Amino acid sequence: MINRLFKSTFLFTLIVILSCGNVEADKNRTQSSSTKNKNDINSSEEIIEDIVVGANQTDLYMPLLHGKKVGVVGNQSSLILNNNKEYVHLVDSLLALNVALKKVFAPEHGFRGKANAGEKVEDGKDPKTGLPVISLYGNNKKPKPEQLEDIEILIFDLQDVGARFYTYISSLHYVMEACAENNIKLLVFDRPNPNGHYVDGPILEKEYQSFVGMHPIPVVYGLTMGEYAKMINGENWLKNGIHCNLQVIKMSNYDHQKKYSLPVKPSPNLPNDKSINLYPSLCFFEGTNVNAGRGTHKQFQVFGSPFLNAKEFSYTYMPISMDGAKSPKHLGKKCFGEDLSESTYLNKINLKWLIRAYNNTENKAEFFNSFFTKLAGTEKLQKQIENGLSEEEIRSTWKSGLKQFKIKREQYLLYQ
Repeated sequence: MINRLFKSTFLFTLIVILSCGNVEADKNRTQSSSTKNKNDINSSEEIIEDIVVGANQTDLYMPLLHGKKVGVVGNQSSLILNNNKEYVHLVDSLLALNVALKKVFAPEHGFRGKANAGEKVEDGKDPKTGLPVISLYGNNKKPKPEQLEDIEILIFDLQDVGARFYTYISSLHYVMEACAENNIKLLVFDRPNPNGHYVDGPILEKEYQSFVGMHPIPVVYGLTMGEYAKMINGENWLKNGIHCNLQVIKMSNYDHQKKYSLPVKPSPNLPNDKSINLYPSLCFFEGTNVNAGRGTHKQFQVFGSPFLNAKEFSYTYMPISMDGAKSPKHLGKKCFGEDLSESTYLNKINLKWLIRAYNNTENKAEFFNSFFTKLAGTEKLQKQIENGLSEEEIRSTWKSGLKQFKIKREQYLLYQ
């Protein structure tokens, strides 16, 4: 009897202990999930976490900043991992290290990264540090000489996503040009390119240059910001062929095939790894009457339009006004389309979604708008789709240009 009582008591105690352990494990998993949701960036066991970004290579750049008046081109993605393994802003880190920081320059979406795409961002003052913030968007894409008067060295630290129409590389061009013209050294703090594992798309033609495409490169170019800066210099793309006094603060433990999960959104409408991976394919919809997920919580993971065939597209959603998309395309209207949030990881641009949408829209004459050609960098892509070419037939016309670009790209690679 006593033995049976002892065994029963022991088993009960063991079950309680195991249950508590499971509760604690569930609690830890919940806390981890909560942290990920807070940043709106998905993570994966496949993602390499040993990459050390340029901003964290303090031993390499602090000697260069000693005794210098410094400016920073940055935004919410300009983060550095401190000794407690916590992310702090580069600006805060530099001030804590007694760097003579004079001002901050902010690209599209602003210093804190909350403005809508294309929204005018005003100059101002950073409320946390009191530093002046100069907008590099709108009518002031290039720093003016008077804005650089008190700067001896400029740091460029922005998280790119590797697509030609993502405007941070255009900001890089203008910053390099301004530095070259005003005899200012530029340090590029390098970061991974989350779409750096492939090269694809049509090459931009000179007559279609704009702020969403300044150079003769494919849509996906497979270079980090540091490598791209080297290409801008090496290909004499700056005005009058001038060269910027450039130094790249390289990453360690990085190569172009490593997956990298961004710690924060690089811009308001790229909330996670999936949206970033789909962005080079779905951004083409920005030049059509199809919504690419703006005004939803699946930005650049869904597409849809009131004009698409409801029988062909069963997925529906309704764009709303929200941070980063105050007036999204088809606001408050029911859109028929496709949810790609569970699609496979892309290693090339997918044109099938764009072609399918065009083939199933109400009025094909109203599908494309003038912005599409700027995004594509050529008139050919629209004409090819209108003429009924398949994805394979269109891709075959890119081969020669991509082959030549890949040869050029090899000269500027800092990582394999």
